[in-house]
Amino acid sequence: MIVAAIFFYLFAGVCVASAFMVIAAKNPVHSVLFLILAFVNAAGLFVLLGAEFLAMILIVVYVGAVAVLFLFVVMMLDVDFAELRQGFLQYLPVGAVVGMIFLAELLLVVGGWTIGANVSIAAPIPAMDKVSNTEALGLVLYTKYVFFFQTAGLILLVAMIGAIVLTLQHRVRVRRQDIGEQVARTPATSVELRHVRSGQGLQDSNPQGGAS
Repeated sequence: MIVAAIFFYLFAGVCVASAFMVIAAKNPVHSVLFLILAFVNAAGLFVLLGAEFLAMILIVVYVGAVAVLFLFVVMMLDVDFAELRQGFLQYLPVGAVVGMIFLAELLLVVGGWTIGANVSIAAPIPAMDKVSNTEALGLVLYTKYVFFFQTAGLILLVAMIGAIVLTLQHRVRVRRQDIGEQVARTPATSVELRHVRSGQGLQDSNPQGGAS
């Protein structure tokens, strides 16, 4: 129990510090790196809670794809962040109001948890014995919610195809690969021998013997 509490405070402290450094770091590359560190520590918290599937998804999807994509975009784009910070003061009052609202919500949540800390909450569904968290989630997704799961996958497929169609541009001067023509190639249609005389270019030379 003491070891679990130590790891909880370690992961939670590093996660909060990393989240603060995401918005406090001046270098955007450092902000993305701190964001990756926050994701890793959040995955550690999920492991402590017994939700290893969520921890794996957080590492694979967010750290392995989203955060790395952010890092590549920030490094490849030449963004003038000094110019973006010029209008910071005019948005400061609105940001302060939004921050105060979030702070009030956090205080209400913490206060409610402190007041009702000893209230026992009964689980609506009894936990299955000898079944891991990932296996139980798979059983629920592919039995009770299989149609919703397949519908979500179909929606994502349609969105992916739509994004490809909207961004695809056919350029006239770009040479494209023709699979049928490439497979049907023969030595007679692919190689042409020309005899180039000394002092003459290829356009002035005469073919010798045709194609072979």
